[in-house]
Amino acid sequence: MKIAIAGTGYVGLSLATLLAQKYEVIALDVIPEKVEKINKRISPIADEYIEKFFKEEKLNLRATLDYKDAFEGAKFVIICTPTNYDDKTNFFDTSLVEDIIEKVISMDDPSITMVVKSTIPVGYIESIKDKYVIDNIFFSPEFLREGQALYDSLYPSRIIVGEKSERAEEFAHLLDECALKENIDIKYMDPTEAEAVKLFANTFLALRVSYFNELDTYAELKGLNTKDIIDGVCLDPRIGNYYNNPSFGYGGYCLPKDTKQLLANYKDVPENMINAIVESNKTRKQHIADMILSKKPKIVGVYRLTMKSGSDNFRSSAIQGVMENIRSKGVEILIYEPTIKDDSFEGYKVEHDLTKFKKKSNVIIANRFDDILEDVREKVYTRDLFRNN
Repeated sequence: MKIAIAGTGYVGLSLATLLAQKYEVIALDVIPEKVEKINKRISPIADEYIEKFFKEEKLNLRATLDYKDAFEGAKFVIICTPTNYDDKTNFFDTSLVEDIIEKVISMDDPSITMVVKSTIPVGYIESIKDKYVIDNIFFSPEFLREGQALYDSLYPSRIIVGEKSERAEEFAHLLDECALKENIDIKYMDPTEAEAVKLFANTFLALRVSYFNELDTYAELKGLNTKDIIDGVCLDPRIGNYYNNPSFGYGGYCLPKDTKQLLANYKDVPENMINAIVESNKTRKQHIADMILSKKPKIVGVYRLTMKSGSDNFRSSAIQGVMENIRSKGVEILIYEPTIKDDSFEGYKVEHDLTKFKKKSNVIIANRFDDILEDVREKVYTRDLFRNN
């Protein structure tokens, strides 16, 4: 069986690697450098398991820039292109998803089944079926952690497919067969319910992050030991010891856009909590900035823009919101981020020499602490109490 994957970000590349263990997989991307790296078995993203599989496993995987090459003869085309949230329209920008859909339609092969893995608004698949007068498409949400995407594909928490059909069962079998985990829960449902599962699951995680961040804000301002409080709270098995490490706010690929999209879907539905989650994240970033500004620094050093350790992604990272709030007060900001090769980023200065960065900075903020900062610990402001992501 030939399977095409459109998009080679965290979701696309992890799925391509997973399925290429047993099937012919063609990965499509528009960036030549990424295609070249994949064909040379060099991972274009930071993911320990993908890097390991690229080196050690025999994968029937090839990347291409040509959509016809990718789609011709494919049983499934899995769409994993990004859907960034557009704050002007209060909706996901699904233009890249629709571009792939239109390319598949142009192949004039109704035997191709499209599976959307990109995060989409509730009701999107049904609207696409009406718009293009097609039926060969369904949605299957992904639940992957950044930097551990392949691991989460090999050991999935569950497999959800937004269709009740033989082809849906066949697709679920592919994921189940290539995974290493046994007895995976598989759930079939209508597409709109599957779309809702994705948004509600990520919004709950955002709620949990926000809850422990607000606990930390209270403890910090009242002079209490946050870690002791969290340890005591989380000993309750109903609460559990996860997603409880304070941070500068939630960020990254999924949580910021998914919470906003869910809130937009509540336009005509009574609610208080969903809006509060979105606002809580803004409040947290402002609080962090206020704590830094209270130290009256001349130069604030920002150690890493990435959301978490072991990641190379800093899209929508919470620390950038903190930086904006600090810069609005006229305080100079200096960034240390090894993945940035230029001398500036979004108008901020970038220092490539870590020693110089430490010396120039009056205060260093770090969403996640690194032992490399131990020698300037007195300068570092972080809320990373448990040293985990």
